[in-house]
Amino acid sequence: MLSDLFQGIFDSRSVQVIALSDFLLCVGVSLVIGLLLAGVYTYKNRYTKSFLVTLVMLPMIVCVVIMMVNGNVGTGVAVAGAFSLIRFRSVPGTAKEIGAIFLAMCTGLMAGMGDLGFAVLFAVISGVVTVVYNRFDFGCRRKGALYKVLHIVIPEDLDYTGVFDEILEEYTSSHELEQVKTANMGSLFKLTYHITLHSADTEKEMIDKLRCRNGNLEISVSCRETAACEL
Repeated sequence: MLSDLFQGIFDSRSVQVIALSDFLLCVGVSLVIGLLLAGVYTYKNRYTKSFLVTLVMLPMIVCVVIMMVNGNVGTGVAVAGAFSLIRFRSVPGTAKEIGAIFLAMCTGLMAGMGDLGFAVLFAVISGVVTVVYNRFDFGCRRKGALYKVLHIVIPEDLDYTGVFDEILEEYTSSHELEQVKTANMGSLFKLTYHITLHSADTEKEMIDKLRCRNGNLEISVSCRETAACEL
């Protein structure tokens, strides 16, 4: 009786029917894998609640989708089209966030195909590797604190061409004007520079000299990584 309750109305002898126990087992394992991946991502990473919930749910969702396709080519094509539509509703994310999403989808795919042991093993190996890389700051540049994004607001009557070059050459090893943007109905200009400081200790001294040139208007300095769009 219970098996009839979960019988699909389009099921036939030519289509393999998934047992309820197998379905629950795959979904449960996928959920555990999602919890594992989300827990690993919280280690030394910035995150939001919505992103963690997505990591937890994504393996289970992909697992169910793969099980429901169940060898049906037409359903597989429809699912691929649905996922392609979701892509256009997503905002850009960092490489680390995109990698975590692909990892969650991959484990869900393996679980949906019934390879639960390989799915769990792959999730554990990926989690260990991620923790080790984050623990030892793999790929982090030693001089990362010297790479900055400088924003300077100037009045419209100030010619920004080379006006700050003398100061920037004194305190930076390289600087490049990346963007010029008008603000406040055109009465102000906002300049964006990518700079590499000689020393992080001279940052305040440089800002003080820049304030004297731009009429004490707004100046901000941030790390280059913060300019990336968040997911």
